[in-house]
Amino acid sequence: MSLFQRLKAFLFALRQRRYPWPALDVELPGDRHLHLVGSIHMGTHGMAPLPAALLQKVREADALIVEADIAGSDSPFANLPDADPLDTRLSPALLASLGSTLESLSLSRAAFETRPAWHIALVLQATQAQRLGLRSDYGIDYQLLQAAQRFNVAIMELEGTTSQLDILRQLPDDGSELLQDTLTHWHENARLLQVMMSWWLESPPRDENLSLPSTFSQPLHDVLMHQRNRAWCDYLFRLPPGRYVVAAGALHLYGDGNLPSLLAEKMAH
Repeated sequence: MSLFQRLKAFLFALRQRRYPWPALDVELPGDRHLHLVGSIHMGTHGMAPLPAALLQKVREADALIVEADIAGSDSPFANLPDADPLDTRLSPALLASLGSTLESLSLSRAAFETRPAWHIALVLQATQAQRLGLRSDYGIDYQLLQAAQRFNVAIMELEGTTSQLDILRQLPDDGSELLQDTLTHWHENARLLQVMMSWWLESPPRDENLSLPSTFSQPLHDVLMHQRNRAWCDYLFRLPPGRYVVAAGALHLYGDGNLPSLLAEKMAH
């Protein structure tokens, strides 16, 4: 069988099973069965409880694998060192855009004056989600973690909060590009959140060729999506035999250079 034929056959097998939530099944060599779930880190009341069939998959799994175990953990951002004043770090145009967004959200600039630019971006993203009615305790990965604890199922991490913090702190220019992208694509981000919410509240995506648009610049997309997806792919291929429920952000499953496609490529070689 040619490389193309093997890749095509694997992609067909990967997408043929349908679930009433955004998910894909992947069979890796060595008797490793992955149920990839397109998670949203914040959710609404209507997204709880999780579907009974998904909870059963967690109960029967050898482990739940999440990006980071956030259940009951302290915020990794609690003791960040102060940054220089915003005037010395941001361009006038970016500063004006930030001021406009803060004003629209009724937030004080003073509260952000000494925060790293990447942290400001994350706070704004979380605030936007909250204004859309989302809460962290209704997030899919949080609910899955709670279920795993109830069922005494092992919990594993694709990277952990320490690694996530390291990635953010290593962004160039204090992460100002992440802040710029957050402000530039503010309305697109809101629509994207609503689309992903609808997958849990109404029905999951049916288009086999679906690719969610990225709201990151290409350099950021490579760091925050491509590089992490490649690392996760390698991690999953190192798993021992077993059944695993893997919760990763929906953009990692359906965006450009997504995790399922990387698994398929690695399978084909």
